[in-house]
Amino acid sequence: MRPPQSLLVLGGTSEIALATARRMIARRTRTVWLAGRPSPALESAASELRALGAEVHTVAFDALDTDSHETVLGKVFAEGDVDMVLLAFGVLGDQARDEREPAAAVRVARTNYIGAVSAGLVGARALQTQGHGSLVVLSSVAGERARRADFIYGSSKAGLDTFTQGLGDALHGTGVHVMVVRPGFVRSKTTAGREAGPLSTTPEAVATAVELGLRRRSEAVWVPGTLRVVMSALRHLPRALYRRLPV
Repeated sequence: MRPPQSLLVLGGTSEIALATARRMIARRTRTVWLAGRPSPALESAASELRALGAEVHTVAFDALDTDSHETVLGKVFAEGDVDMVLLAFGVLGDQARDEREPAAAVRVARTNYIGAVSAGLVGARALQTQGHGSLVVLSSVAGERARRADFIYGSSKAGLDTFTQGLGDALHGTGVHVMVVRPGFVRSKTTAGREAGPLSTTPEAVATAVELGLRRRSEAVWVPGTLRVVMSALRHLPRALYRRLPV
């Protein structure tokens, strides 16, 4: 599969998304839509990508405002075909605070799962209508099994991951390719100050894996790839033993 000529990023200030956009522009992408909350960071990201030679538009998009998703994304698709939609928004939350403040936990769930389900369905339907394209969804290895350290965030990603797999099955044979990406700990500004565990990765490494996954039309991509084996083992570990692990 060739790199996309046009790219819509949901979560336009995401470091992983921007690393992916840079990589796509270096290959073939000429039009990029950065959707996110209006901010200097969003405009700065657009300027950076324009300097690489792409035509870049910014779109006011709020993951929590699900009532607006059809209208906002519909305007993008009305401008012409979109070859790839990258769903990259999400929040890590703060586990200790979120356990004390249920409203904060709900915000994590609404952003990472409900907002993503809404935007994902709208984007998928638009891709299906045009008859081609890829929907790439950034999940997380945290969704593979609940961890004491981040089970609120992890549960939201587990829901998103299952949703994406089901959506891929629903769209099989329609011309729309759906791919879920499961990175481990990503060293970035978002995770600054948090301890990076083994098999951590970078936005650039995730972008490379996304490109390779697109080329192969993969349905699931792990970053780094060795996490597939590690998580397979952890998923089958007895719960009593799993609780003793420093995870």
